Amino acid sequence: MLAWPAGAVLLLVTGYPILQAVYQSFFNKRLTDPDNAYFNWGLNYVTVLTDPLWWQTLGFTLLITVFTVAVELVLGFAFAVVMLNALKAVRGPIRTIILIPYGIITVVAAFSWKYAFDLGTGFVGTWLGMESFDWFGNFWSSFAVISLAEIWKTTPFISLLMLAGLAQIPGDMLEAATVDGASRWQRLVRVTLPNMKASIMVALMFRTLEAFRIFDSVFVMTEGANGTATVSSLAYDQTISQLQTGLGSAVSVLLFIAVGLICLLFIKGFNVNLGAGKE
Repeated sequence: MLAWPAGAVLLLVTGYPILQAVYQSFFNKRLTDPDNAYFNWGLNYVTVLTDPLWWQTLGFTLLITVFTVAVELVLGFAFAVVMLNALKAVRGPIRTIILIPYGIITVVAAFSWKYAFDLGTGFVGTWLGMESFDWFGNFWSSFAVISLAEIWKTTPFISLLMLAGLAQIPGDMLEAATVDGASRWQRLVRVTLPNMKASIMVALMFRTLEAFRIFDSVFVMTEGANGTATVSSLAYDQTISQLQTGLGSAVSVLLFIAVGLICLLFIKGFNVNLGAGKE
């Protein structure tokens, strides 16, 4: 009930573009030839789903989503522990330093990482003794740099949510476990993590949804070359670069459906965990 006003405003803002994309996805339409557009009964979806490029981009999107979110979850939890247990005198500076990357615009961060690894302007290759290595010349090195940029940029967001979860754990539970002789690992597995299920699920859901829609870093660093195209970059390429608004809209709708399915899976998992916790 408290959320419905914000939800209504969000629907008013996003409803028309979404409906327009769904409508255009059923037309064979190019911006260079709008007069010859015609209704093709969903043939755009058949074209997209039977094209190997769609499955390649979907596979890379899933790969970078799973990898970056997993690493961010571990690092975010570690940073949250540091921020929670830091001495009061240095707690503020430490939190500020950890959160700085999240305050930087994604495009700006992507350009910074590109210039750091580029053959002409990069300094990372010099540090590693690999001056002639083209980091953006093959799949795995491109994947590594893109992943590093994403992890560096968004780990602070995970750490904030993890910090909120850690702060809600009753101190007497940890003290009781310590008195009972539980080791640090046992306290982590049996006390800390079970009481952080809600925070972990929320962090995973938001980051997975955001990571699955990755576009900026890929567009700036590789423009989808070497098999690094994502679903979002494919939609951009079809709609903006090739001016095929019908196919581009179909890709966008499929992306929207995929994001919705991911969200539903997390909500279902959250409800299951919540019910198990009550039992």
